[in-house]
Amino acid sequence: MNSIRKACEVLGSQTALAKALEVTPAAVNQWISGARPIPAEKCPAIERATKGQVRCEDLRPDVAWDVLRMQAGIEPAQAEQGA
Repeated sequence: MNSIRKACEVLGSQTALAKALEVTPAAVNQWISGARPIPAEKCPAIERATKGQVRCEDLRPDVAWDVLRMQAGIEPAQAEQGA
């Protein structure tokens, strides 16, 4: 299962994820289908909404999340707790 599908399952539906991210359900559907990539700036919100069950690294492995977390002073465990 891909990570964005898992995020939808955790939140209950594509619509629920869309509401949590303040995007349209169509945008979420495009991410699931691969028609559009998940915007990197949405990944932290997805991680928070899923309480760490879906990590930024799972959604966009091409982004250096470890570097970004260090620069922001956020440890992965804090992200899971919604810090």
